[in-house]
Amino acid sequence: MSEENNPILVRKQKWLRLRLLLKERFGRVPDLNAVLMLVGIREVGQLKPKYEKEEKEDLMHVGTCAILSVHGYYKLAGRDADGWPHYEEATPLPPMNAKEQEHFLIEAAIRYFEDDGLM
Repeated sequence: MSEENNPILVRKQKWLRLRLLLKERFGRVPDLNAVLMLVGIREVGQLKPKYEKEEKEDLMHVGTCAILSVHGYYKLAGRDADGWPHYEEATPLPPMNAKEQEHFLIEAAIRYFEDDGLM
């Protein structure tokens, strides 16, 4: 199998490219949790100088729902009075172990940024 036909290698290359792109913008190479939080901030549309721990968790949840909505697992149900998006499950996620979940989220994050023309 050639390198460009190896889905694992392609995912790794795209993930590295996304993380380096975000490093150029924010000064550090983000891990998956940081990428989810950045997506959450983007979806909420409210940037603050500092977030409390609970806000970070909420932003990561929004980011997770947003990237999984690209695959049809969640759909936007609306926004609350503060402008925060709320999602509802559209299709149940398949059963996965922790490593499979991580790879699934990485692929969804890559697609989120590709679909929006950000990479």
